[in-house]
Amino acid sequence: MHNVVDDVALLVDAGATFGLATVVSTFASAPRSPGSSMIVTGDGRVMGSVSGGCVDGAVFTACQYAQETGESTLEHFGVDDDTAFSVGLSCGGTIDVFVQPISVSNSAAMISLITSLRVDVPAVIATVVQHIDAGMLGKHVVLSAEAVLHCDSAPLEELVAVDARRALASGQTSVFTYPDQKVLIAPHTQAPRMLVFGANDFAGAVVKQGKQLGYRVSLIDARPAFTTASRFPAAHDVVVEWPHRYLEREISAGRIDSRTVVCVFTHDLKFDVPLLSTALRYHSILYVGAMGSRRTHEDRNRRLRESGVNESDIARLHSPIGLDLGARTPEEVAVSIAAEIIATRYKGSGAPLSAVDTPIHQDVSSSVASLCAL
Repeated sequence: MHNVVDDVALLVDAGATFGLATVVSTFASAPRSPGSSMIVTGDGRVMGSVSGGCVDGAVFTACQYAQETGESTLEHFGVDDDTAFSVGLSCGGTIDVFVQPISVSNSAAMISLITSLRVDVPAVIATVVQHIDAGMLGKHVVLSAEAVLHCDSAPLEELVAVDARRALASGQTSVFTYPDQKVLIAPHTQAPRMLVFGANDFAGAVVKQGKQLGYRVSLIDARPAFTTASRFPAAHDVVVEWPHRYLEREISAGRIDSRTVVCVFTHDLKFDVPLLSTALRYHSILYVGAMGSRRTHEDRNRRLRESGVNESDIARLHSPIGLDLGARTPEEVAVSIAAEIIATRYKGSGAPLSAVDTPIHQDVSSSVASLCAL
C-alpha cells in the first residue's frame, strides 16, 4: 500500500468505500513488488497499479466485485493460467493479489496506520490474505515499534508481533506462512533521504528527480542569496548552512541511515573537502556522488587524502557523478545521476538490458528499504 497511502488517507477521511488490491507475492517477470497497491473507488476512479498495467483490468473488476459483496479474495494470475494472456500477463511471471473492500465499517486499521504516519511514527500493518477460516480474510493488526495501534484478532496479534516488528526494522514487505494461514506484513517507514548540496541548476534538476523517485529531498547551501525555497520548490527542505556542519548534525541526530544518498554540487573545495570527508567516513550512507571534471576529481581526491581520508573510503565516491549517458543539460545530467543511484541501490550493472541476460525484474528480497517509502 506504500504507493497509494496518501490516496487511502484521503478516501478514508472522506468516509468513502473502495476496493484495495495489494500484491502479495510475485515470481519471475512480474513487474510490481509485494506491497504495491491499486485502488478502485465506487465511482470507478483508479489510483496506483499492481502490475504496471498487464493485469490491472482484471484486478479492477475484482475490486468492484469486492465492493459489491463485501468479501475479500486472493487472486492468482500466471503464465500457466488459462487466463494469463486474456488478462495481459504475457511476460511469463506470476502474481498473487489480495483484494479487499474498505468502508466506514472496516476502516479502523487504515485509520490507525494513517494516524501514525501523519505524526512521523513508522508503523506496520499485517493482513490475513489466506486462511482456513474465510471469515479471517482481511483481518488486520497494526503496530508501531512500541505499541499495538489496532487489532482485529488477539491471536493474530500474538502470532505476528515478532515478525511484524522485525519487518518494521528491516523495511521489507513479506508474506509469512503460519499454521492454516498466510499473512502479508507491510511496514511503512519514513521516506529515504536525499541530501543535495549546492544551490545551482544541476542541483535543482536532481531535487526534482529525487522527489519523483520517492526520496525526502533536502537542499543545502551556505549562501542565503541562492538557497531559497522559491528556487527549489520540489525540495522538502531548503537549508542555509555550511554543508559539512549540516551533515554532521544530521548524523549525530540519527537522521541518516543506510538508504540515504548524498549528491554534492557545491563545486568549491572549501565546501567539498570537509563535506565529503564526513560523508565518506560515515559508511552507513548508501551513495555519495560529487560533480566535477576529471581534473577537479583528481585534485579533490588529493585534498581528501591530505585531510586524512583513506583510500578505501575515497573509493566509495561516485565522481564524476552519474552514468555515461552523453548528458548535457541539467535535466539530462539529473537522469544520469538518478540512474547511477538506482543501480547502486539495487546492485544493477548499469548496462543496457539488451546486452545482459539477467532477470529484468530482480528478486524483491534484495530490495529491502525501498519497498516501504511513503
